Amino acid sequence: MTSIYDAIKADHNEHRKLLDTIAETTGDSKERKDAWQAFFNDVKSHAAAEEETFYSKLMHETWGQDAARHSVSEHKELDDLMEELHSTDMSSPGWLAKFKTLKHDYEHHMEEEEQDVFKRAKEVIGQEHNNAFGTRFLERKKEEMSLIEKKRQDSLED
Repeated sequence: MTSIYDAIKADHNEHRKLLDTIAETTGDSKERKDAWQAFFNDVKSHAAAEEETFYSKLMHETWGQDAARHSVSEHKELDDLMEELHSTDMSSPGWLAKFKTLKHDYEHHMEEEEQDVFKRAKEVIGQEHNNAFGTRFLERKKEEMSLIEKKRQDSLED
């Protein structure tokens, strides 16, 4: 079994690798496209699962509301930037500049979660529930992976 913290951290580690791969590639190469698609899909499903299984629990505490709202707000900002990048030609000059912003902001977000939010969350999610939350997170992430395109289409219709 995997704890909620280990599951989120494992995703973050994979996201960091993908961000580095994307940054080290050029134009619209196959390697960049593949890394971007993996990053895009995994972050989308990760964020949704995290909000539903992790941040929803933190909302139950008064101090947790601000931390959760802050992180969910960052998710929205990152998602908007990811959508913009997703619909922009990777070989255009503006793509790399926007990607660098995304990379910086997302790395900051992951660091903030791991160093600040996790410490506070451990006060809400007792150690005896870490694995159950980890299981729920992983299950929800898998479900969210299959909903990415449907959610994108619904969003475009709004």
